[in-house]
Amino acid sequence: MPKTGHVVGIDIGTKKVTALIGAVGEDRKIEVVGIGTADSQGLRKGVVVNLDATSDAVRKAKAEAELTAGVKINAAFIGVSGSHIKSFNSRGVVAVTGKSRVISADDMRRAIEQSKAVNIPPDREILHVIPQEYVVDEQDGIKDPLGMKGMKLEVNVHIVTGAIMLVQNLRTCVEERAGVQIEKIVLNQIATSAAVLTSDEKELGVGVIDIGAGTTEVAIFERDSLWYTSVIPLGGDNFTNDIAVGLRTAIPDAEKIKKRYGCVIAPPGEDQETVEVPSVSGRKPRVLSRQLLAEIIQPRAEEIFRLVDNDIKRMGYEKSLNSGLVLTGGTALLEGLEEVAEEIFDLPVRRGMPSGLGGLMDRVKTPDYATAVGLLLYGRDFIRETGGPKDHGHGPFGWLKNIFRED
Repeated sequence: MPKTGHVVGIDIGTKKVTALIGAVGEDRKIEVVGIGTADSQGLRKGVVVNLDATSDAVRKAKAEAELTAGVKINAAFIGVSGSHIKSFNSRGVVAVTGKSRVISADDMRRAIEQSKAVNIPPDREILHVIPQEYVVDEQDGIKDPLGMKGMKLEVNVHIVTGAIMLVQNLRTCVEERAGVQIEKIVLNQIATSAAVLTSDEKELGVGVIDIGAGTTEVAIFERDSLWYTSVIPLGGDNFTNDIAVGLRTAIPDAEKIKKRYGCVIAPPGEDQETVEVPSVSGRKPRVLSRQLLAEIIQPRAEEIFRLVDNDIKRMGYEKSLNSGLVLTGGTALLEGLEEVAEEIFDLPVRRGMPSGLGGLMDRVKTPDYATAVGLLLYGRDFIRETGGPKDHGHGPFGWLKNIFRED
């Protein structure tokens, strides 16, 4: 495959930092050529709480990915999450300029700029302004009005903001301490959705629930646009803590038990599997059934799904989920999680596996890599549309600029 350059995505999670390097071909297909992971100890619920630990993990993941790919990383797309992320929908309205009343790229830029004329607290910054649809003289549902004629142009957008200081801490870890220039900070839900959703699902209406270690991230798409995002401050770590308390074992042992034997619905009694549980204070290990493990995990799964369900209904998006829900993130690997979600939401639910890449894709085709894979997909499109100034590995991309750069 002829290569035009490389794109890099770094997912800085609560438990793990993942760095992926993708080689982009002339046909815009991406081959994964570099994979690096490192244990993450410097985040809590998606937010940096230890600069040194976080930057060390980024450096380790970066070095491993570079070694696999045989290229040096200069810049990367970085995922961001946490309860400090807030988003809302807005609208911009402008009069179409020019005697011919033909909508130009400048008219579209002005409408998007006008949509940002909202009161945003001084301690927050805008991370994304994502156009949802345009309206020309009251005709809505227009994706690209360039060249159309009209008197008035409106645009509906989804605006994502983050706490300035918390985002700055992320930049400090990556740029100043790990030596990687940030091409763009990307909301995790946007990246993850790029990796696990189909175009049909996004058009009909679908929800993504990404259960990470520290948080559960929600995104809702309809008419091929992002309409809602939120973050629930519960995740896989809460399952681990429940197991540690319920089985009276240490946190590291509880994490291993969750990954190896974790289930939300107990297996049939006649096929009951047992679990050896290490005890604390030097006591002998105990042998317990997976039935007990399921009884510990299921209430927490139901709690998270009910919180998400209440959040979606509170915002009035429950009727937008015509394609159902997609579960992803490392915790989505728990056996029986989809069945519990279907019962809570009364909707079809599937497990979201990242797709769309070649190369070493088989090594990252699991839900816990969804955000990192999505960052590569997002990065490829972003650089193509904006004519990014650099190859994140080596050499120029040579793609043309689009009509405007997303904020």
